[in-house]
Amino acid sequence: MKGRVGVLGGTFNPIHNGHLLIAEAALREYELSLVLFVPNAIRPGSKKPLRPGKEDRFRMVQLAVADDPKLEVSRIEVDRGGPSYTIDTIRALKEDYRQGIGFIVGADCLLQIDRWKEPEAIIASVPLIVAPRSGVASSSFERKLFDEGSVWPLNMPEVNLSSTVLRERVRRGESIADSVPACVAAYIVEHGLYRDAE
Repeated sequence: MKGRVGVLGGTFNPIHNGHLLIAEAALREYELSLVLFVPNAIRPGSKKPLRPGKEDRFRMVQLAVADDPKLEVSRIEVDRGGPSYTIDTIRALKEDYRQGIGFIVGADCLLQIDRWKEPEAIIASVPLIVAPRSGVASSSFERKLFDEGSVWPLNMPEVNLSSTVLRERVRRGESIADSVPACVAAYIVEHGLYRDAE
């Protein structure tokens, strides 16, 4: 894994300290050269666009990673248009990063990979760096679907932060300064994000 680029995708709505802790753990534990955050444009199967839109979410990630040279953000899904499919992004990024990539994913999300586009191709094409989640045992990935891949667990405490909960706290007028970088908290206030019911 040493020298590879870790790819961490998601809606980042908003990005929070948990996302950053996972990136830092992956960098440290597997000696990655970089972690690349990839905000989604449109979630596959979604009936309505995410609010706030992709540019606000991209900007929040950009602000959150600006001070760490080993963290970057990609516009690949923001600019592509249409639903954001992981396999399409992996194929494109493998062309860009010849040193190899690893896909960073929460254990709870990985349990649902059989619902994704071309799950077998994802598993076979990149190592999976898995962040622990409550109630998901590592043995969950010892099934046939994962036979062609490699699963690399992150040795870190479970992260108990949820973007959904943070959005609700903002809507109620509560501070989330303890859960997101200061620059992200300021951006949310400045742009009035999450103040209305979704």
